[in-house]
Amino acid sequence: MIRCQHNAWIHVLATITVLAAGFFFELSSAEWCWIILAISTVWTAEALNTAFEFLADVASPEFHPTVRDAKDVAAGAVLLTALAATVIGLVIFWPHFAKLFQS
Repeated sequence: MIRCQHNAWIHVLATITVLAAGFFFELSSAEWCWIILAISTVWTAEALNTAFEFLADVASPEFHPTVRDAKDVAAGAVLLTALAATVIGLVIFWPHFAKLFQS
């Protein structure tokens, strides 16, 4: 998946960044649980989307509007999980970032 899916490269960078920030801010166990859940959900959605796209391409090598729509829905699921993970990240990290800028 990482070799052939450009979006997976973005997920790798985001994962590394979030993990580094988690170690930097010394997240609590509960915060780590939410971060790990968010990361794993996005990766799971990306993996399922990739598998679905591969299968759809084999099942219908020529263009078909229903296959296009199904691929769009699967990609939308990845987008939804990424947005939810972003919200979780903001809820977890915002207080830590705010402390950096307090006098």
